[in-house]
Amino acid sequence: MKRPDKELFPQDGITKADLVEHYRRVAPRMVPELRGRPLMLERMPDGIDKQRFYQKEVSDYFPDWIHRASVPKEGGEVTHVVCDDAATLVYLASQACITPHRWLSRADQPRHPDRLVFDLDPPADDFEPVRRAAHRLRELLDDLELASALMTTGSRGLHVVVPLSRRDDADDVLAFARAAARELAARHPEELTVEPRKDARKGRLYLDVARNGYAQTVVAPFAVRTRPGAPVAAPLDWDELDDPELTARRWTVADLGDRLDKDPWAGLGRHGGGVAAAARRLEKLS
Repeated sequence: MKRPDKELFPQDGITKADLVEHYRRVAPRMVPELRGRPLMLERMPDGIDKQRFYQKEVSDYFPDWIHRASVPKEGGEVTHVVCDDAATLVYLASQACITPHRWLSRADQPRHPDRLVFDLDPPADDFEPVRRAAHRLRELLDDLELASALMTTGSRGLHVVVPLSRRDDADDVLAFARAAARELAARHPEELTVEPRKDARKGRLYLDVARNGYAQTVVAPFAVRTRPGAPVAAPLDWDELDDPELTARRWTVADLGDRLDKDPWAGLGRHGGGVAAAARRLEKLS
């Protein structure tokens, strides 16, 4: 590893070696959430106060033992890194990949996601609107007979994650996510919005579903975010949502607490549903 003492989080004294150690520690829980998926790498070689870049195409100098996957794009294809083991995760950290972002589908069926994500983006750092929105979204998903799980983003809000069966095309998944978000916003118009323009949100929480489109990515569980304090995205139990100490940045590289001792997402993939049936149920509810 080059420059292990390089401070990637200067305000906190967190070095590249610390980042590598974090990913080494979380690998048993994180790698299963990455395996088989194309990645986009958020890299900041000179630290979070300097220039960042987002990398899709794998670098020529990456070792041959790192797995790769070529997926279609308009007019060609892109060859991404695929993180199938702890060694790859550690190597990416040594290349100052602070945050790996994963596809919601796997490389063998890139147009058929096995995850759907609602990003609850609050207008400010107040976490109470996020809490309320998550409860309301879960109620709607329950009515639609879809399982759901929670994750702090390490940024400002929460992700509500829905496991899917991989039967549906990404375009249909995105269309369903938009319809569900519109329904929820219509039920709570004073608090929720699907308006992408910030100046049109008028202090309401934004239900962001854009990351469900083909070739879009979301932050991976246990990924470090490029913010002061090095916060970490962390899976949650639903019964943790009302913990008064919960915030989007509750856990950090320096303080993961008991996050590695239990797995709130255990067995989540076995509950994958389809959006076609859920869309029909949503239409009846609407």
